[in-house]
Amino acid sequence: MRVLAAGSLRVVWQNLMAHFPEPVETHFGPAGLLRERIETGESCDLFASANLAHPQALFAAGQALSVVPFASNQLCLTVRSDVLRAGDDWLSLLTRDDVRIATSTAGADPSGDYTQELFTRMGEAGERVRMRAKALVGGRNSAPIPAGKLAAEWIIHGGQAEVFIGYASYAAKLREVGGLTVIDIPAPYNPRAEYACAVVTPKGRALAEYLVSAEAKMILQQAGFGA
Repeated sequence: MRVLAAGSLRVVWQNLMAHFPEPVETHFGPAGLLRERIETGESCDLFASANLAHPQALFAAGQALSVVPFASNQLCLTVRSDVLRAGDDWLSLLTRDDVRIATSTAGADPSGDYTQELFTRMGEAGERVRMRAKALVGGRNSAPIPAGKLAAEWIIHGGQAEVFIGYASYAAKLREVGGLTVIDIPAPYNPRAEYACAVVTPKGRALAEYLVSAEAKMILQQAGFGA
């Protein structure tokens, strides 16, 4: 079975597949770019996306048999610890002009799309943040993240930005990295990331059914994903 899967699933995927009875060949990348590859003829049995829109687009175009939601996520901030001031929270950090902000790339990567929605929910303050934020990963021409590194870790420790807006499923691992602090974004502002898979061939149905099983849900929740 051949799978194309959102890069944010890479960390949990090995554990998920260890409990799936069939061998699975998986290729990871930004979900928007993976969808384009499928649309232009690349073969796969299942496409696991970090949003509903990309699987639904394949289904609407007759390139998928069904769409199955299987997990959720949300956003958080990762910040270089030494730039924190007393009383700083998520909002004060994003609106500080002396702090550089990095994101993923909207359109190519759903993380970037959710981040743009966050800015919209912030109102006028969010429009100012949108103007300052730089999309440094997840794009067609973005520099590759080194193997074994998390995007936030690589960007911040590499001196490209002081704050990275990314998925909260990485929070536990990021909290283990020296010099980084993870800060939650409150629910009214934080978009809910809906993960869904497109079943592209009949062979992919078994994996889609497994992803919504109680066993898979437990593995995903232990890795920081929601139901």
